[in-house]
Amino acid sequence: MEEENVRVGFIVNPIAGMGGRVALKGTDGVVEEAIKRGARPVAPDVARLFLNELSHFEESGGMRFLTGPGPLGEDYLREFGFPFEVIRHRKISYHEVEGLRIPDTTSEDTKELAGKMAEEVDVLVFAGGDGTARDVYSVADRRVPILGVPTGVKMFSGVFAASPESAALLLVEFARGRARLEERDVMDLDEEAFRRDEIRPKHYGKAITPVVELLIQGAKEAQKVDEGETLEAIADAVAEEILEEDGVYFLGAGSTVKRIKDRLGIAGTLLGVDVVEVKNGKARLLVKDAAEKDLLRFVDRNPKIVVTVIGGLNFLFGRGNQQFSAEVLRRIPKENIVVVAAPSKVEKGTIRVYTGDREVDEKLRGYIRVRVSPWMEKMVKVL
Repeated sequence: MEEENVRVGFIVNPIAGMGGRVALKGTDGVVEEAIKRGARPVAPDVARLFLNELSHFEESGGMRFLTGPGPLGEDYLREFGFPFEVIRHRKISYHEVEGLRIPDTTSEDTKELAGKMAEEVDVLVFAGGDGTARDVYSVADRRVPILGVPTGVKMFSGVFAASPESAALLLVEFARGRARLEERDVMDLDEEAFRRDEIRPKHYGKAITPVVELLIQGAKEAQKVDEGETLEAIADAVAEEILEEDGVYFLGAGSTVKRIKDRLGIAGTLLGVDVVEVKNGKARLLVKDAAEKDLLRFVDRNPKIVVTVIGGLNFLFGRGNQQFSAEVLRRIPKENIVVVAAPSKVEKGTIRVYTGDREVDEKLRGYIRVRVSPWMEKMVKVL
């Protein structure tokens, strides 16, 4: 593809990701509740990260953008001086919640814009989560390649770049003709069920996506059935070790860590973060389904974090557990992070982190021990 002729569709879901740090596990239908819990918009800053990184490449000068009005894309492209045209499908209004000005955008805006862009652009870039990916794919189908800038909470679909910065480089590689096009899964979960600790994934189809290794994430994978016994044994061993050391523990999300919670005898969440205190060989649940602000209350007590790797996505932090924010992780030593995982989740030898804070991400990078059996750890590189 000739880089000077690249036409880019750009859509921002301005409310995506607001439910993550406040333990709502998504934002669909709960924006006002998220704000009342202290949430603030995430997507606008992520969109700016993406565009700022993109602006550093010479190839970006040859890109022409087609975008939505105001907070749906126009505002951010204008900030960085990119040439663009706006599809003004309607006037965007705002309302205030707890003093915060929020646009009245919906999934219908995403669908209408994506439908109009699909015949006009070479690639359609959107900033959002799985719900936004589903909306874009539902109307764009396979008429145009789509690429997600990750701003949501779950992001189980395989159409997302590993980070906003990776999305910028991937778009540049597409413009250079160096990105291959692949079929990638579009997936989403029922968020209401997700908040009840029920996993109900649905596969919506396979989108065409530009791919460069290390810049794109995978899609969520189911646990291998034959690893169940290994995980049960790991849970037994790790729970026993936890009970031998008094202190505060932040126990993360996922079925692997849930096994440990069960062994400790606490009614912890499957898909949230729980704060637990161990004293004299007994575990006590301090906060169930904790938000970022709850974790910050305990960071001065030298807590340990117990987390697992999200299979397929290959993320340790940054997908589905945004309660572990940069502010939380900045104040906890890397050696206090205990990682447990089925062997298949780390067979490639690398895992990812993305907190949105380069200093914190750099602190977490390097190598980390991952418990892959009751008696064995594997050194895995953190990217």
